[in-house]
Amino acid sequence: MRIIGIDPGLRNMGWGVVDTAGTRLSHVANGVCMSRTGDLASRLLSLHEQLTEVVAQFQPDTAAVEQTFVNKDAVGTLKLGQARGIALLVPAQAGLSIGEYAPNAVKKAVVGVGHADKQQVDHMVRMQLPGVQITGPDAADALAIAICHSFHAQSAGRLEAAVKRATA
Repeated sequence: MRIIGIDPGLRNMGWGVVDTAGTRLSHVANGVCMSRTGDLASRLLSLHEQLTEVVAQFQPDTAAVEQTFVNKDAVGTLKLGQARGIALLVPAQAGLSIGEYAPNAVKKAVVGVGHADKQQVDHMVRMQLPGVQITGPDAADALAIAICHSFHAQSAGRLEAAVKRATA
């Protein structure tokens, strides 16, 4: 299964693609979509165009997007929410199922602690994807989101298999 993880942001939207085969993870690609300068509409459009190209190029089977948290700045939170809308729209347009994860859930899945800092997340992503060259902190977060989704998909698959065995 190929998973794209997306870390929403209005300036920088991180993305990371991993392949999973059972419990084995392998890095495919990662990067950051950077919005153009200008008004909000043109910035959102540039993120949409870039992320659409990434999805078309890497053909993921599923997507995972980080949920946003409420910031102290209501205007900033609203703008981030609009960027998150792009992060949800693009995979939906490609017909992908989308998992959504809270930042603490991603950190707990990847690091083992829900309040890990960015350096810990980056380190554990590198440990789980040996030899990976990470484009930046937003791409590291996106890879962590994809890894989190792979863990949840594995758990769901094991549960489904157990239910099938029990009802057979």
